Amino acid sequence: MSVLETGQRIRSLRPPKVHVNPYAAHGFSLEEERRPEGKLERTLTVFLAGAECPFTCSFCDLWRWTIDGPTPPGALTSQLERILQADDPPAVDRLKLYNASNFFDERAVPSEDLTGIARLAASFSGVTVESHANTIGPRTLAFAREIPGRLEVGVGLETIHPVAVSRLNKRLDLPRFDWAARFLSENGVDLRVFVLLGAPYVPAAESIAWTVRAVEYAVERGASVVSIIPVRGGNGEMERLQAEGRFTPPTLSQLEDALDGCLQFTSAAVTADLWDVERLPACEHCRSERVERLRRLNQSGRAESRIACGDCGSA
Repeated sequence: MSVLETGQRIRSLRPPKVHVNPYAAHGFSLEEERRPEGKLERTLTVFLAGAECPFTCSFCDLWRWTIDGPTPPGALTSQLERILQADDPPAVDRLKLYNASNFFDERAVPSEDLTGIARLAASFSGVTVESHANTIGPRTLAFAREIPGRLEVGVGLETIHPVAVSRLNKRLDLPRFDWAARFLSENGVDLRVFVLLGAPYVPAAESIAWTVRAVEYAVERGASVVSIIPVRGGNGEMERLQAEGRFTPPTLSQLEDALDGCLQFTSAAVTADLWDVERLPACEHCRSERVERLRRLNQSGRAESRIACGDCGSA
């Protein structure tokens, strides 16, 4: 099946998309985030509404937060401006802009918005955006030159499992990822990497090991931050793969194992993504304590004992 045919099948299985207003951001969050060497930064993450990513990855659920068609020029600047115009804005070090797509794809972020966003981001010491490795290039450097702070680009590596890499419909191979990592490093741009836990086509018994290997791969290529993201169902394609035995939803215990196994990589800040963590299968008696332990590890990067539970036998 061709990439186009695979993409059409993935889209055909999706549930209906909710209506998204291209002139209103989905929201924002404030948090302290660990950086390399243990530094904590006060971070404002803004979830922007715009065009859908064209790559149609099999595991993706971000499409539901995007609009149909290209992002209207000026819409993203307007969204960010409204968020930053708070009556009592908090002191923030880093601005993270997540648009559920590719920041350097002109269909998702028109040129005038690159300039408008750069103007609005002038007070932040660091700016993080997200983009597929294939869209990194001259527009990346142009934006980096426009902002006074240091740019960081979040790139989805997802997995290095040899079968899964070619089956995710991501249209990304490891040499292209390596090229993007070198390009960013050589031009003074930091690299943030997203790695999947429970990637489809990776045997469940090998899932943790392949996640740790992917994190190590990213760290070796200069990643400053690596986020481990448990794969979520709900897009139709993951349910199809689960029925075929090609996807097993990850558990909270597996997320703990993966993060514990990555604390050895001290040159980068490796964290567990806790978005929708309540959806991960887990013992209900000890779930909250184990999630809090993960939050502490995300902040400290230092190993600590696992939570003991008499009901599920975890320790």
